[in-house]
Amino acid sequence: MNKTELIDAIAADADISKAGAQRVLDSVIDHVIKAVTKSDTVQLIGFGSFSSGKRAARVGRNPRTGEEIKIAAAKTVKFTAGKGFKNAVNKKKK
Repeated sequence: MNKTELIDAIAADADISKAGAQRVLDSVIDHVIKAVTKSDTVQLIGFGSFSSGKRAARVGRNPRTGEEIKIAAAKTVKFTAGKGFKNAVNKKKK
């Protein structure tokens, strides 16, 4: 499912226009990005949590030459699936 298909599904489920559904989805995504950028966690009960993490600097290897390269530290985005989501994927009942 891509973003357009998701917007179509939201519009149908909520009985709103596709333009309205797109504004809602864009707003949700924007607020999740803003919160995680500020190191906040966005927790959606039954779905999952979005948070930020840190990846330490490390030494890697260029696979073509075998030469060592330094990989800088970086912030990462984590998603942890909630119990309801995991159960749905594994087809378990609550």
